[in-house]
Amino acid sequence: MDSVLLVEDKAELREMLTHALKRMNFAPVPAANVEEALHALRGRRFAAVLTDLKLPAGSGLNVLAAALEADPDLPVIIMTAHGTIPDAVAAMREGAYDFIQKPIDLAHLQHLLTRAIERGQLRRDNIVLKEEYARTLGLPRIIGDSPAMRAVARELQRLAPAESAVLLLGESGTGKELFARAIHQLSPRAARPMVSINCAAIPESLIENELFGHERGAFTGADSRRPGKFELAHGGTIFLDEVGELPLNAQAKLLRVLEEKVVERLGGTAPIPTDVRLVAAMTRVVPIRIPPLRDRGDDVEAVEEVLAELLAADSGLEVTRVRCRRSPPARSNPSSAPRSKLRSGNVSGISQKRRDASASPTRRYSPRSTPTASTARPSPRRPAPRAALAPASCGASCGRSGMCTIARW
Repeated sequence: MDSVLLVEDKAELREMLTHALKRMNFAPVPAANVEEALHALRGRRFAAVLTDLKLPAGSGLNVLAAALEADPDLPVIIMTAHGTIPDAVAAMREGAYDFIQKPIDLAHLQHLLTRAIERGQLRRDNIVLKEEYARTLGLPRIIGDSPAMRAVARELQRLAPAESAVLLLGESGTGKELFARAIHQLSPRAARPMVSINCAAIPESLIENELFGHERGAFTGADSRRPGKFELAHGGTIFLDEVGELPLNAQAKLLRVLEEKVVERLGGTAPIPTDVRLVAAMTRVVPIRIPPLRDRGDDVEAVEEVLAELLAADSGLEVTRVRCRRSPPARSNPSSAPRSKLRSGNVSGISQKRRDASASPTRRYSPRSTPTASTARPSPRRPAPRAALAPASCGASCGRSGMCTIARW
């Protein structure tokens, strides 16, 4: 559903137009004055702007200028009374898409908005098509009926409807971009653009400009604003070929785009909302599997003891050491224990649990069990540990209740 910024100072007319736009299947965002309109333009992306020409503490021309500053292709429609038609014509010379005269003809308004939004999308698509000219467009043709290709095709059909990012791995020449286009064509974003960029073919000094665009005056020769590939792909898919060749600083900015859904042009200060699905490809990959903690046997005890010591040093808390007399087979072969008894999660997960638990002043931390309620006290210089034998269940993965050695600092 396309978002439309509605700027009208008269409350009754603003409410009527808001309900009318909803019935037209638009998502209106109402604003009562220029200040509210400028705030809305800074915070999100719109498909069109509908603004009154006469506004308190400003005018529709201020809204027009801010809208075109945010997006030169954003269509702005001016609402005007009979006596201000010459002013509306002047606004069109300043870049407004069209004007509509009050009282508002809702059928004509719907026609104007639909045509304006389609025109804006076509202009963005044309930029993409110019760069994609000489490429194979449309539904990509992937030839092959071998079991391996059928397995890949099934995986593509499974992943295409999702919104998750996809990483394609394969040797050079295996057709990774064709598979990326297949994912896009089979996804709900198929009607929106797909933008491709070869990260290995662009010099390091230009890659951020290609991805995120620039503002006028951002560097020598930047005579006008230029949108980046992420802005051009808004609503669609961006394909980053050889993503592993990205410089480290560009990778950090790419991570922010994926996490926060915003981009910042070079030389810009305002974040620009963006909605894209990422498909990436890599050729030179040497996979190294890092085993999860549940597959690392006795490493669980060592990791938890170190984390408990670090937490105690940071927080001044008491550390309780619990060492379980488990039989050698149980310690060396964790897969032999029932799955429900094995520890789940990884090092970062256990570390987070320790940090979460430290927020409570009444916790004791046992490296071999889940944090339990107790009394925390500042930990001065450590004396030698006093070991005591006591029949207890340490809560370890063996689940046994027997003799455990407990050393308390």
